[in-house]
Amino acid sequence: MKTVLGCIRRADADFSLIEDGDRIVVGVSGGKDSLLLLCAMSLYRKFSKKQFELRAVTLDMGLRPFDLSGIAALCERLQVPYDVVQTHIAHIIFDVRKESNPCALCAKMRRGALYDAAIRLGCNKVALGHHRDDVIETLLLSLIFEGRLHTFHPNTYLSRKGVTAIRPMVYLPEKHAIHVAKSLQLPVVTNPCPADGHTKREEMKELLKTLSRTYPRLREYMLMALQNTAQYGLWDKKIVGKDDAES
Repeated sequence: MKTVLGCIRRADADFSLIEDGDRIVVGVSGGKDSLLLLCAMSLYRKFSKKQFELRAVTLDMGLRPFDLSGIAALCERLQVPYDVVQTHIAHIIFDVRKESNPCALCAKMRRGALYDAAIRLGCNKVALGHHRDDVIETLLLSLIFEGRLHTFHPNTYLSRKGVTAIRPMVYLPEKHAIHVAKSLQLPVVTNPCPADGHTKREEMKELLKTLSRTYPRLREYMLMALQNTAQYGLWDKKIVGKDDAES
């Protein structure tokens, strides 16, 4: 956990993610990353000089089985208020629209529902559990399928919502997240989505694995390229990210 907290501290220092008085919703999907973020943020608020509040929110998309009792128990142990928001996202995606490639629309709807929940709860920021590999996979998806260099920013103000999305774990390698999540025995909920494991993001994950066998420092260098703002301007530490990919 020391490495996780170190990555969060570095991201906070680089991108001014957290300020005194923030009320932060941690989006908890039930996966290892969001649960690890919840635990790490709970610890971080104890050691940080900044005073901020935490809440946890899970979106129920209407898919079953979806047992959240383990997450509720974890939140109680961490003394973090926990809310479950009922949605009809799965019904809209799979029954009404019958999307053959549902992930992009689903992600947009989930983000919107999470931001709306944060607003209702009086919170000004939403913390998302994206790690370093998510950043790089998104960059590859954008390059290959959209023909542009783009990925999400660690600190993004949503002007149409009036809330800010932060990604405190953007410096954390996924392999380390997996290791810590297992060691903590986090109550991971099996993803009930029928598209899970059959997405373009999974293809990018496999592509990165293949390339990294030949170029072991590939992920490290790709992250460095993002930070080379003189050339790319994607991760400028002096500005808050644009919300075009968020809202």
